Amino acid sequence: MWSNRIHGLRFDGSAVSTAVLRSVVRAGGEPMMLFAESGLSAEERLEGLDGLLVPGGADVDPARYGGESDPATVPADFAAQDQFEADMMAAAMRSGVPVLAICRGFQLLNVEYGGSLVQDLPIESRHRNAAHPVAIAPESSLAEVLGMTTISVSSYHHQAIDRLGRGLRAVGSAEDGIVEAVEVPGADLIAVQWHPEDTAAGDAQQQALFDWLIRRAALHAIPHEGSTASSGRAA
Repeated sequence: MWSNRIHGLRFDGSAVSTAVLRSVVRAGGEPMMLFAESGLSAEERLEGLDGLLVPGGADVDPARYGGESDPATVPADFAAQDQFEADMMAAAMRSGVPVLAICRGFQLLNVEYGGSLVQDLPIESRHRNAAHPVAIAPESSLAEVLGMTTISVSSYHHQAIDRLGRGLRAVGSAEDGIVEAVEVPGADLIAVQWHPEDTAAGDAQQQALFDWLIRRAALHAIPHEGSTASSGRAA
């Protein structure tokens, strides 16, 4: 995520949560951060990468879903951040590269499928900074990965799905009805609203999401005849 201010730098820079990177490493992967600007296409940037992780961050620009910006909405500092991440997710799904989308990534996925967002949840909402239970659809891929149909999650978001994107399947929900997880039928993708990295170091179910990504990345990396194996690199 392009940021106008990063501690220790004179000017702007790019950053990603250390907890996300550590979760990938614990899963046996090698995290690599992609810069938002490039002269290469999304497909070209995926070459040599085995998985894609789209983490939390700033709000999605409401213009992407036809909304007027609420005063509480804070889009990314870099105007092209949304398009960059959207392009990478779309290219990954076309190419069969596994995708884990977290919080902002989850919301952006919904928007790219024609959905919309609630721009500011009530100030008393537990979603803004608390742990709460989420019910998982029993027959979903997410339930299979987690090994359970109810899970306690760490939430830190002030926006949420309003209109569900076309073609998306809601497979997780909070007690107040807010959608917490979606799947794209036929795609190698898991998308969750919560932050599994917050507690993954001591919670096997949260770490399981990163384990899934790297396990699927390793399968994607299995070499075809005449090619060279890679090692579960996730961007």
